[in-house]
Order: sequence, then structure tokens, then C-alpha cells
Amino acid sequence: MEILHELIAFFTVYGYIAVFLVLIACGFGIPIPEDITLVAGGVICGLAASMDVHLMVVVSLLGVIVGDGTMFMLGKLLGPRVKNVPLVKNVFTEKRYQQMQEKVHKYGNRILFVARFLPGLRAPIFVTAGISRRVSYWKFLVMDGGAALISVPLWVYAGYYFAHDLDDLLHWVKQSETFIISILAIIFIIWLIVSVVKKNKTKSN
Repeated sequence: MEILHELIAFFTVYGYIAVFLVLIACGFGIPIPEDITLVAGGVICGLAASMDVHLMVVVSLLGVIVGDGTMFMLGKLLGPRVKNVPLVKNVFTEKRYQQMQEKVHKYGNRILFVARFLPGLRAPIFVTAGISRRVSYWKFLVMDGGAALISVPLWVYAGYYFAHDLDDLLHWVKQSETFIISILAIIFIIWLIVSVVKKNKTKSN
């Protein structure tokens, strides 16, 4: 994957700060895959003795949370006007806003946790949650931060351990993405079934 090699080359030169800034950019919806960015951060730690993989995990977590938190706070502070912000309007169209508004209203805080695993929808969901003003910043931080504590170490350590075999690494990344999406789909179906059962019990009572 060409983007992985480009990110590895870039991070090798500029180190932690480059990973941090690119992850913030990912939070803004810029079309750079976040998982590949995290993997690249792990790879350079596996290739360079001067880079610490545990510190890279911390830096990556900060980059992810700052990027996501910025999008959430832009929505919260600016409301619907956020759609006119240059860095946001390209990934947050009126049509997408209506779609995300429905999801946030329907699923509430839970959608913030799931959004971390949904590339392309993550930024619009966070902005919409901010606009809704139904979610406090601390609730957002708990949901997004909790999901990030799962995804970020996973990708960074994968890059670190497979640093010397990028072909196996890319194969593992593709399999993991499919696995994660499948798990989320199963969780969603279970939650949907439980919700329907509870609703029917409430009606019968």
C-alpha cells in the first residue's frame, strides 16, 4: 500500500510530532486512513532503536483525542454554522448532516463509541453530536477515549511487531478491519434485538 510507505518515510524524518499532527488531520476528516497512520507510527518504532513504541502509543492517543475533540467542540460552539468552516464543509455536507443527525438522535452516546471504528463517518458524527448539544464534553471524552484505548494500541503495536514484514502486516490489517466491522455488526444486531424485545414487553404491560 503506497500510502503506508509514504507515511513511514515521512514519520522516519519527523518522528512523534509528525504522527501527532497527521492524526489530528485525520480527525478533521482529511482522507488519510487513521489505522494506516497508526500502523506507520508503530513501524518506525520497530525500525528505529531511538523510537519508543510505548511513547508512540501515548502520542497517538493524544493526537486522536485532540483531533476528535476539536471536531466535537467546533460543532458545540458554532452549531450549524460549523458547516461553513473551510476545513469542515468538504466532509460535512447538508445531506450528511441530516443523516448523522438522525443517527445521533436515535442511538445517543453509543454512536460516539462505534464512530471510532467507522472511517469516513467519524468526523461527521462527532460534529453532529457537538451541534446537538445533548452530549457533554466529558461524556464524549469517555466514549471516544474508551474506543481509542482499544483501537490505537492495537494498530501501533501491530506496526511495531510486523515492522520487518510489511506484506504480512498489510494482510493482517485487512483481516483485522473485516473482523472489527463484523464484531460491531454483531453487537449492533444484538442491541437491536434486545431493544425490540424490551419495547414489546413495555407495550404488553
